[in-house]
This record gives sequence, C-alpha cells and structure tokens, in this order.
Amino acid sequence: MADNASLVARDLKALWHPCTQMKDHEWLPLVPVKRGKGVWLEDFEGRRYIDAVSSWWVNLFGHANPRINAALRDQMEELEHVILAGFSHEPAVALAEKLVEVTPPGLSRCFYADNGSGAVEVAVKMSFHYWRNVGRPEKQRFITLSNSYHGETLGALAVGNVALYKETYGPMLMETITAPSPDCFEREEGESWEAFSRRQFEPMRRLMEQHHHEVSAVILEPLVQCAGGMRMYHPIYLELVREACDEFGIHLIADEIAVGFGRTGTLFACEQAEITPDFMCLSKGLTAGYLPLSAVMTTEDIYEAFYDEYENLTAFLHSHSYTGNPLACRVALETLKIFEDDDVIQRNRVLADRTAKAFAPLADHPHIREVRQHGMILAAEMMKDPAKKEPYPWQERRGLTVYKHGLENEVLMRPLGHVVYFMPPYVISESQIDHVARVALEGVDRATRD
Repeated sequence: MADNASLVARDLKALWHPCTQMKDHEWLPLVPVKRGKGVWLEDFEGRRYIDAVSSWWVNLFGHANPRINAALRDQMEELEHVILAGFSHEPAVALAEKLVEVTPPGLSRCFYADNGSGAVEVAVKMSFHYWRNVGRPEKQRFITLSNSYHGETLGALAVGNVALYKETYGPMLMETITAPSPDCFEREEGESWEAFSRRQFEPMRRLMEQHHHEVSAVILEPLVQCAGGMRMYHPIYLELVREACDEFGIHLIADEIAVGFGRTGTLFACEQAEITPDFMCLSKGLTAGYLPLSAVMTTEDIYEAFYDEYENLTAFLHSHSYTGNPLACRVALETLKIFEDDDVIQRNRVLADRTAKAFAPLADHPHIREVRQHGMILAAEMMKDPAKKEPYPWQERRGLTVYKHGLENEVLMRPLGHVVYFMPPYVISESQIDHVARVALEGVDRATRD
C-alpha cells in the first residue's frame, strides 16, 4: 500500500514534472494525491486540499463527478477508440453538432485535436493554408499580443509572447508581429477599462493597416491573458479587432482554451463582444478535466477552401492518433449537458459575486496593486510598491509562500509569479470560497513581510 513518503520517493526517481525546476523538490515537498471528490483532493494520509485552481484550469464540475463517471463507464463498454480518418462514431458527431450549436453563430465546422497547444497549431496552420489555397500565399505572418500565451509546441510558442516560456527557443520559432496588449493593469489613474482598451487598439490597427497584405491572422486570448499573470481587458477590444480583421482581410483566431466554458461569465468570452472569430480554439474545460481533447471551430468559408479534388492537393493533412477519441467526446457531451441541466452560467454569476465580496479585503492590502475579475477568474497582484507599480524581484518567488501557506490550510493555490489567482471548479460552495479568500489574504500577509 502506497503512502505519501514512498510515492514521493518513487516519483523523484522516475518522473520529470511539467513546468518545474526539479531541483526545487530538494526542499519543496511534492504533494501526492490519492483521490479526489468534488472540490477536494486528498493525500495518502488524509490531508485535504480545496482545488482552487481547477487542476490547471480544467476541472469544472468537481473530481469524480457522478454524472461524468457514469457517461465514461457507459462509453467504455461500447467503444474506447477508433481511427477518425475514413471512420466515424456517434460521440464525435454528436459533440461536433453540439459545439456548432453553442459556439458563436457562423462556426459550422469542428476539427478535433488532443490538447490546447494542438488546437492552436491546427488554427495557425489552417489559416496559413487557407490563404495558400485561395491564391494568396504571401499572407504568411501572424499578429499576436504582448504578454500572450498559446501553448508550448513550436507553432503555439511562436505566436505567444511570454519570455519565460519563449525566449530559450527563439531560434527555432517563426517570427511574428507583436501588438501591445490591451491589459488594463497598465491604464492611467482614473482611466476606465473600456477607454484604455480602445486606446490600446490603435497600435493594433496601425499594424494591421501596415502589414495586412502579408498577415494571415491575429491571435488573442479573449478578455484574460491567463498564463501572462491573469491580466484582463474590456470586451470592446475584441469588437474593434473583429471589425478591423474584416476591413483588412485578416483572420481572427480566438484562443478560448482557458477562458471558454463559463470562466468569464458567459459560455464563451467572445459572446461579451458579440463577435464570431474565424477560428475558436477550445480545450481544458471541454472535458471538465477528465480526458485530453481539443476542438477548433471554424467557418464554412474556410472549410470550402480545402474541399477539392484530391489531385489538387488542397486537403488539410493534419492528424493526431487520438483525434476525436470516443471516451473524451462522450465526456465532453456530458459536460455540456450539465451546463444546460443545472443552469451553470446563472449559478456562476452568483458564485462570482460571492467571490468578489470574499476577496474584496485584498484590495486594501498595502502590497496589492490590483484585484481584478472576469466571472469565475479573480486575480490579485502583489507588488513591492503598488503606488509606483514597482514589482518584487521575480527571484524572490513570494508566490511560493502563498502556495505553501495554502497547503497548510487545506487550499491548493498556485500563484503565477507574484499574482495570486482563484479559478475554482463550479461546484465550490460559498463557504468554501470564503475559506479560500481568508487563506489567500493570510498568505499574502505572510509573503509580503520584509
């Protein structure tokens, strides 16, 4: 029978963990997990932790959700996997139909991949290939936002802009055009989110006007730049970018991998600007944290550009072995049914209001510059001198103090640098929200003591 110590010892002899300097685990203990139930994770010695980050933003309806478990068991008895080239199956078709129904109008085609980075790769390649197929091969470049993040594979990394992830691999990556982020943290004192986001659109428009003849697509994360420190902006920016993309003949790729499926207060963040992108990348919450799956939704116009006689070599020859996996598709279908049956979006608005109230005391903390929120995503930014926007040196890793304090008090928080954030499963209770907020405030107090 495994216990905490034996599992950790085995782990450190065999595993290489993601997004981790493994040497840290000489002094920072790993947390072994035996089981999960609802918002709780439990180790082998009975210690519990509220999963306040939804296990990297994927878990929507709690661990070991009975409805999703039942759907998965049922599908396992029917069909676990089959090649999707030349074959089809009910879960893949039904999920594609459902995604066409619930995504913004005009997105009529669904292409499956395995994860978020894979979806971005598909969208970037599909946009590039579209222009080639319609006789515009010169449109090869991409405009991205500063501080953006779209994944770790080479194409996804190239169209992102967080130096921590990208800089090392620069020589391997295609060159992109970078527009300044509409991140409202940078607004002037007294300036509204909308006014700042409008102002930040102007350099984006100039880049589009200057480079539209060679640009394939603009790619962005709607409303929240998650891995970039949960920086947020106003929906007007999406509206303005959509209008300019139409004007200049440029595709718009909306990376809703992290912000989709209810995170920002609507099912998809693009809804808040009432826009339809040319490509919408979906993953993470799509399967409520159960299985790897992603989808790229696109338009009939783009689909038609690839629809031709085989001899003309216009087909989109991109594939993953587990494309459209039946188990993952069935889980995703059940996830979308839960949204409908339980009126999740409306309930989330109540939880978001409670979250705002519970975390409000952080705004008065002498080392918090800003508490910001879009729906079920809230972030608080620790700074050495908030009035001057002077950050703590990144080498101090003060977020780790918040992380460790959380674990001591039954909460899993995983700050992004010095940004403490809350992105929980939607089954969290109001009292649990209050508990996490109290622990976060205590953790910030501890982390900012000189």
